[in-house]
Amino acid sequence: MAGIEELSPAAGPVSTRPPEDEIDDDDDDDDDVDETMMERLWGLTEMFPDTVRSAAELSAQCSVSLAKKFYSFSRSALWVGTTSFMILVLPVVFETERLQLEQQQLQQQRQILLGPNTGMSGGMPGMMASAPGKM
Repeated sequence: MAGIEELSPAAGPVSTRPPEDEIDDDDDDDDDVDETMMERLWGLTEMFPDTVRSAAELSAQCSVSLAKKFYSFSRSALWVGTTSFMILVLPVVFETERLQLEQQQLQQQRQILLGPNTGMSGGMPGMMASAPGKM
């Protein structure tokens, strides 16, 4: 039971120390600082055969070339699509909106001049509806 009392919170902080064989000198770490990440990667390429390295290089070059071509094509396609839309579609949209606005203004004029029920009926202004029994 003495071991449980030593680990209880009331016992206070416990200091730990690594074993003697796990203590490293800081001097050993200074030797590896001179090598950059790129140099390490370049050094790792030597463990692969020349065919694997050349195939990897060729596939990387093809991937970069394909990405550049796709980027160029997408820029051109976006430009053609955007300008075509602006030239062909936007004038139609603006004209349709203008016609709707004119019709709405005419309907408001009729409503103001002839009363609120005239704007909803499809009759011509100035024409009176004939009585159902008279001819």
